[in-house]
Amino acid sequence: MSLFSQRPFSERTATWLAQSGLHPLLARLYAARGLQSPEELSLDLKQLISPVELKNCINTACLLADILQKKEPMLIVADYDCDGATACAVGLRGLRMLGGPDTPIQFLVPNRFTMGYGLTPEVVELAAQQTPKPKYLITVDNGIASEAGVDRARELGMEVIVTDHHLPGDHLPKALAIVNPNQPDCTFPSKALAGVGVMFYLLVALRAELRKRGKFTNETQPKVENLLDLVALGTVADVAQLDRNNRVLVSNGLKRIRAGISQPGIQALFQAATRNPRKANTFDLGFAIGPRLNAAGRLADMTLGIRLLLTDNTDEAMTLAHGNSICLWNPEWHQGVVGIVASRLKERFNRPAIVFAPADGNTGEELRGSGRSLTGFHLRDALDLVSKREPGLILKFGGHAMAAGLTIRKDDFEKFDTCFQQVASELLTDELLERRHAHDGGLDPSEFTSEIGDLLAEEIWGQGFPQPVFYGEFEISQQSLMKEKHLRLMVRPLGRGASSKPLTAVWFNRTQSLPAKARLAYRLVTDRYQGQARVQLMIEAHDEASGA
Repeated sequence: MSLFSQRPFSERTATWLAQSGLHPLLARLYAARGLQSPEELSLDLKQLISPVELKNCINTACLLADILQKKEPMLIVADYDCDGATACAVGLRGLRMLGGPDTPIQFLVPNRFTMGYGLTPEVVELAAQQTPKPKYLITVDNGIASEAGVDRARELGMEVIVTDHHLPGDHLPKALAIVNPNQPDCTFPSKALAGVGVMFYLLVALRAELRKRGKFTNETQPKVENLLDLVALGTVADVAQLDRNNRVLVSNGLKRIRAGISQPGIQALFQAATRNPRKANTFDLGFAIGPRLNAAGRLADMTLGIRLLLTDNTDEAMTLAHGNSICLWNPEWHQGVVGIVASRLKERFNRPAIVFAPADGNTGEELRGSGRSLTGFHLRDALDLVSKREPGLILKFGGHAMAAGLTIRKDDFEKFDTCFQQVASELLTDELLERRHAHDGGLDPSEFTSEIGDLLAEEIWGQGFPQPVFYGEFEISQQSLMKEKHLRLMVRPLGRGASSKPLTAVWFNRTQSLPAKARLAYRLVTDRYQGQARVQLMIEAHDEASGA
């Protein structure tokens, strides 16, 4: 059963925001998302929280300045999702930008199936074999739980600098430095920084330190802000909460993409996804660009994706981006299938789902699984909790809030099932399981326009600052299937003062028809075809309980 409820908002706040010059619809939407005053509307870079407030950020920047001055070899160890890939690219580009093109720095991204998640001892041993052997390992989007890996690095004569955003365990690794807003005693106000955001903050602090040492002036310093397109992509793709600080980062990154001055790799990904970068929005980053980059990491190796983000050669970027679009076809195809099955089970039953398959055909003793989750139930953190309660039960795991992968022994399936069910029962709430759909009320007939669609597309929406979903009753005059799996409709709004003009609506991945009248939750978008702009509804849900 689906339950629909409008997001509450303060009329007084909405009026205040509107009086400051904001469009009345945006004023209502922003008020429903917690904004309290017109001052909070500014997303200028000057509004970013200072790196001084991020624990260890300044000290670590001083350390990196010393390392750059001595030209000591470094190696970045990345996670294999979009956040990890963008954080790696930001780190490499930024350190070369600040230290010079001859900065001795490499990167390494683990194979998710053979080395597991994070800075494991196996990853450290591989890092030690690089030429030249790194003196410093810098983790991005991982490392806060890598006690054994950090210990092994020190045994092999390497020090570790951890940059991460995940929650720590009971003990921190004995790293040379740790920068993580979620570590104990860090008072940084934005706990929602993604891994790429943490790395960007460290670069900002490093630039300030080098400026202090006389290497740059305000006029000659490198523009690390040029990396904000990567920060925006990693932040949105990792489903990070878009608090004001993250919205500042994402907004300024999107400005670069829309202005046509983003990295060649991001431009190539937009072309591969047939999206217009001049109209780039958070939906593009989260549902078109991020998944293409994630494809390489899901299959085994994110090295290809990081190469794409590092290249300055447009032709090479195009080759790599379009190659990513077919990465799902490989000898590990059955791993792709389990992810699809898990996704469909999650959609049908509104429950987190993990589907396993034999790791090495039918002869192996291990099972490899792929999981999909619900908004509000952090799947990777749930697996982490299982792992802490039952050490050794999960051999390898990684992922993020909405999707994760893991490996277990075939004989441990029942035990894992029991433990995971227990964790899920503790963390899931009735609200999450009841398919509740929060919406932003109805639209006035005058607001069903391409101009409103463009207005909404330009704003910064995402996790914790959700994209507007509206709700209303419609008369449905035509229904047909596109590509045999998407429902295409012609609808007309009903109600007081409603326009008789029919509108096109699409419900992706639904084949079941709707009644002649229906109450629908929908997004309003502007569709452009052959130079013509027209408004279109993207259906999210049908309120079957309404009787319409």
